Amino acid sequence: MNQAEHLFLSADTVENVSTIFKALSDPTRVRILYLLSQEECTVSHITEVLGMSQSAVSHQLSTLRNLKLVKNKREGNTVIYCCDDDHVIALLNQAIHHSEHR
Repeated sequence: MNQAEHLFLSADTVENVSTIFKALSDPTRVRILYLLSQEECTVSHITEVLGMSQSAVSHQLSTLRNLKLVKNKREGNTVIYCCDDDHVIALLNQAIHHSEHR
């Protein structure tokens, strides 16, 4: 194939894909996303289950929320987090499956 016959990705697509992979490159964010793929959680539940500090969890949730990978809802004084991108969760699960079957 010559260059004219190749398909190319737009700059926006390349940037978005890179951003997703950067988000998934952090072990803490992977652990949080995987937990949230199983259940909705409060920050305190995430800290308890993952054995992390509240500030570390809050920082990572902020990053994930800014990337629109998680969202939150308020129930009274409680904030509950859940996944907001099924495509990224599918990608995460594929990566986990690949890693476990090497």
